[in-house]
Amino acid sequence: MDRIYLSPPHIGTLERQYVNEAFDTNWISPAGPHITAFEQELAAYLGEGVHVAALSSGTAAIHLALIILDVKQGDEVICSSFTFSGSCNPVVYVGATPVFVDSEPVSWNLDPTFLRQAINDRITKTGRKPKAIIVVDLYGNPAKLDEITAISREFGIPLIEDAAEALGSSYKGRKLGTFGEFGILSFNGNKIITTSGGGALVSTNREFIEKARFLATQARDLAPHYQHSQIGYNYRLSNVCAGIGRGQLKVLDERVKARRANYEFYVKNLKNSSNFEFLSEPEGSFSNRWLTTVLIKTPGLYPEKLRLALEKENIETRALWKPMHLQPVFKDAPYYGNGLSERLFNEGLCLPSGTALTQENLGRIVAYLKAVR
Repeated sequence: MDRIYLSPPHIGTLERQYVNEAFDTNWISPAGPHITAFEQELAAYLGEGVHVAALSSGTAAIHLALIILDVKQGDEVICSSFTFSGSCNPVVYVGATPVFVDSEPVSWNLDPTFLRQAINDRITKTGRKPKAIIVVDLYGNPAKLDEITAISREFGIPLIEDAAEALGSSYKGRKLGTFGEFGILSFNGNKIITTSGGGALVSTNREFIEKARFLATQARDLAPHYQHSQIGYNYRLSNVCAGIGRGQLKVLDERVKARRANYEFYVKNLKNSSNFEFLSEPEGSFSNRWLTTVLIKTPGLYPEKLRLALEKENIETRALWKPMHLQPVFKDAPYYGNGLSERLFNEGLCLPSGTALTQENLGRIVAYLKAVR
């Protein structure tokens, strides 16, 4: 049987047209007209008066956001624990310490109650409030952003919204990636749209985005020669990759529709099975359903057992994120929570969710899910 991948790229015809333009005009570099156009088109899609810097990855975007917020050695940054390591590794890049906060059960994202507890406790223990908060919109699902942004404002702590998995999702009619001082997007090969590899930094503060572009191009000063007054980074997206992104962005709404249809197929065809529990969509939230996830409720049927059974049928699945506070590299970091993210990790699995999945593919996956015991 042909392999069914978890979340492969889905490329159309416009992408090739834009890439050919880059070749025909010899803009094969981290500069060129596609980059500017891609940034403008992303900003128009997101709305809310944002500005965008197209970068080499979402991780790079978080790194630059922390630098612009002056996070440095000795500072602390609150992070969602239930996420990919790219959300919190940049905290270590700048010499700061991540403080991990557990999930709440509705969206699986950062719990506002534990967030408040963590802030108060860090102030008590260190005499200083955390320098920033990184909240993740996991698997495309909006976090409790009203409560989290209110806490951010109350304590005067800048908010970075990691919407790497959530382009096309919204919360109360507002696109994800537009909350807080910064938003983060990712265009990695497995995301809902891709630039092969890439990401973006989003902010309503134009000066922040101009600063990000400056830092992302090795912080070269305005001079007739190469002069640098501060450390910079090679983080700019290439014009070729931006061309891919422009083509992908034009079909983003179609990709969201397809991902949501995958989710609905799984729910419809597995709703009578007591084996699986799906993450619902609370009122006010609109998820791009980047990955459809399930919690396995049958005693003795563990995620790894199911993953291996499906792998034998050439179907790729993946465990949910292992919480960051359980990762060996972060074993000494502060953590606030009740173990919910650990329970999710122990019970959950990500199902194939690509936008090119056929009804035949989906039927094959569901048949095997029902058959495994």
